[in-house]
Amino acid sequence: MSSTNIKHDRDVEFSNYPVETHRNNEIDLLALLDVLWCAKKQIIGIALAFALLGVLATFLMPQKWTSQAVITPAEELQWNELQQTLMQLRVLDIDIGVDQKDIFNRFIKAFNSRALMQEYFMSSPQVMGQVKDANIDPLELQRAVVRLSDNMKAADSVKGKNDPELPYVAWNLSFTAPTAKDAQAVLQGYINYVAALVTKETLETIRNTVALKTHFEKEKLMLDRVRLTNQRDIKIQRLNYSLEVANAAGIKRPVYSNGQVVNDDPDFSIALGADGIQEKLKIEKSLRDISDLNAELRNREFHLAELEKVSVKNVDFEPFKYQLAPSYPVKKDGPGKALIVVLAAMIGGIVACGFVLLRNAMVTRTLTPELTLEPSH
Repeated sequence: MSSTNIKHDRDVEFSNYPVETHRNNEIDLLALLDVLWCAKKQIIGIALAFALLGVLATFLMPQKWTSQAVITPAEELQWNELQQTLMQLRVLDIDIGVDQKDIFNRFIKAFNSRALMQEYFMSSPQVMGQVKDANIDPLELQRAVVRLSDNMKAADSVKGKNDPELPYVAWNLSFTAPTAKDAQAVLQGYINYVAALVTKETLETIRNTVALKTHFEKEKLMLDRVRLTNQRDIKIQRLNYSLEVANAAGIKRPVYSNGQVVNDDPDFSIALGADGIQEKLKIEKSLRDISDLNAELRNREFHLAELEKVSVKNVDFEPFKYQLAPSYPVKKDGPGKALIVVLAAMIGGIVACGFVLLRNAMVTRTLTPELTLEPSH
C-alpha cells in the first residue's frame, strides 16, 4: 500500500463525520446541516451540559428579594391628638406652621439620607449580627454598610411614568436583601426608625418655637415696663413742676370752675389748680405697679403667664399613612430558574454547533480536493 493510501485511510478514521466539499468557494448549506445532524449527539450532550451549568448557576447566584411599601401623607384622624396641641398654641398666637404635607416631605427627605441609612444599619442588631458573624475588618464593614444603603430606595409612584397623575401624593419604598424575611424586616425597621426620628424632631421644633415665643414676649414686656416706668417718672416730675407753677400763680382751684380764661402751659399744666395737681400727684405716687392702670400691660402679663404654663408633651402621631405595609416578597428578583436553564441550553447548543462546524472546516482544509469526503447519508 502506498503512502498516499495510508494517509487517506488515517484521515477517514480521524473524521467520523462527513466534511464539507470545495465547490468553487461556495457554502453548501445542506452539507453543513448534514454535518450538524451527524454530530447531533455531541451537540445535544454539550447543550445538556450547559443546561446543568445553568441549574448550578441558579443555586450559586446571589438571591435578591425586594420588600415594598407604599405611603401617602397622614390623614386628619391620625393627627387628632397633635391637632389639639397645635390648637392650644394657636390660641396663644403661636403659629407652628406644621401640617401633614410638610411632615411627609420631611419623612421622605430623612428616608433618603445616606447618613441615616448607615446610622441605622450600624445600630441594627439584625444587620450587625450577620456582619459580625463574618468577622470582617472595620473598613470592609463600612463598605458593606454602603452597599446595603444602595439597596434602600424611595421613588415617587407617578414621577417618570406615562400613567395619569394620581389625585394624591404617593411614594414607593423598597429594600432588597438576600432573603425575603430580611428584606421585610429591614425595611419595616428603617421606616419605623425614620418615623420616630421625624416625630421627635417635630416635637422638638414645636417646643423650641414655644420657648422662643415665650422668651420674646418676656423680653418685650420687660422693655415696655421700663419704658412705661420712665414715662410715669417723667409725669410725676412734671406734676411737681406744675404744682410749683400753680402755687406761684396763686391758682388753687381748677380755673374752669371760676369762669377764668387762662392760657395753659403745654409743658407744665396748671388748669387743675394747685389742689387738683396735688391730688393727682398723690394718686400717681400711690401706684405700686406700672400695670395697675394699664389694661394692655395686664393682658400681656396674663398672656406671658399662659405661655410659661405651656408644656408640649410627647404626642404619638404618624408622619404618613400606609397604602401598602412592607410586604413579604413571594418572588425573587431577576430572571427565573427556567429561563436561565433554557438560555444556558441555547448557548450550549450554539457553542456545540460552532465547535462542530469549526472542526469540520479545519479537517477539510487539511485534505486535498481528491480526498475530500462527500457527505454521507
